[in-house]
Amino acid sequence: MKLGILGGTFDPVHLGHLRMALEAAEDLGLDRVDLVPAAVPPHREAKPGASFADRLAMVRMGIKGVPLLGALDLEGRRKGASYTITTLKELHREHSGDLDLYFVIGTDAFLEIRTWKDHRSLFDYAHFVLMDRPGVRSEALKAFLDSLDVPLEPLGADVYRVGNGRNRLFRRTGTFLDISSTRVRETVGRGKSIRFLVPAEVERFIMEKGLYRTHGES
Repeated sequence: MKLGILGGTFDPVHLGHLRMALEAAEDLGLDRVDLVPAAVPPHREAKPGASFADRLAMVRMGIKGVPLLGALDLEGRRKGASYTITTLKELHREHSGDLDLYFVIGTDAFLEIRTWKDHRSLFDYAHFVLMDRPGVRSEALKAFLDSLDVPLEPLGADVYRVGNGRNRLFRRTGTFLDISSTRVRETVGRGKSIRFLVPAEVERFIMEKGLYRTHGES
């Protein structure tokens, strides 16, 4: 199975997340890309504005009717910080080795990968799919790849072999949607519309539950 995963806090999920996941699935011929909400984001000091259950529910609303996208509650089923390395290992155990795993990540998040737990080991468990994000210059990403303490062998345009293994690092340019969950929360907090930033059902859910209305208040 060629499975992609896109991790994140998804607080809330927005159209940028969904478009990134869909384009990765189509571009690389994946069977599915699962969005994996973090229960306890290890790199985020403040707690998410919505509960894990609400964030997972919004992801499920966002992917409804799209066969190439799924939602995975794996990180909500375990205690402690939601480390990516633990998630990758668990997925391989669950699939008993019959898994070709692709880790989809925006280039902005990838530039912080040295701060992740066991970041060198991540490349042993999955291919990496770097999706270009607004604000990340190509030169900065190339310099970061050159300095990354993981062996990368160029195999062609925007494809690298990782170390001596079978895994690859792919760089892809998708549709630029300059949307962030922070922007969505702030927009709700100001009493403004989030129409066309999130799926319509997610917008209704946020409004009905009163999520993020106090975002930014002291």
